[in-house]
Amino acid sequence: MAVISTASGSGKTTVASALAERLEVPYYELDALHHGPNWAEPPLEEFRARVKAIVRSESWVIDGAYRGKLGDLVLEHAELVVWLDLPLRVWLPRLARRTARRVIRREELWAGNRETLRDALHPHNSVVLYALRQHRGQRRAYASELSRFPVLRLRTQTEVDDFLESARQQTAE
Repeated sequence: MAVISTASGSGKTTVASALAERLEVPYYELDALHHGPNWAEPPLEEFRARVKAIVRSESWVIDGAYRGKLGDLVLEHAELVVWLDLPLRVWLPRLARRTARRVIRREELWAGNRETLRDALHPHNSVVLYALRQHRGQRRAYASELSRFPVLRLRTQTEVDDFLESARQQTAE
């Protein structure tokens, strides 16, 4: 199962990790596989090979799709693609709060990396500005391209909560 979104801060990591825990299957965060020390990216073929090994395994939940680097590799192997398509008014404040928290607390992300105030304010490095720039185009692309895959599109936080509760109830039975 893949959990994707058109914006950072939509709850993708939270939903994917909770889902994996409830389903008792391995959880993989593509950001953790992609970002090495000092934000270094692995060679593309190495990244693809690692993800290919994961998606060919029996059960998994993956957080992200990295379609720009992986194409449809994750999506074409997913039994279900959960698309978190929450409105801007929901994910933007979450993303701003998360970024501020990470900067203030100097939280370690992947491979020792941290978000910095400089990056948070930089027009090319800011995750908030990146999300704002990418959101509309990604949303439009997903709406047309995801029809080839089994997709559950969740548009409100209530739908997300109901989905997770349903997964919890199914695993309890």
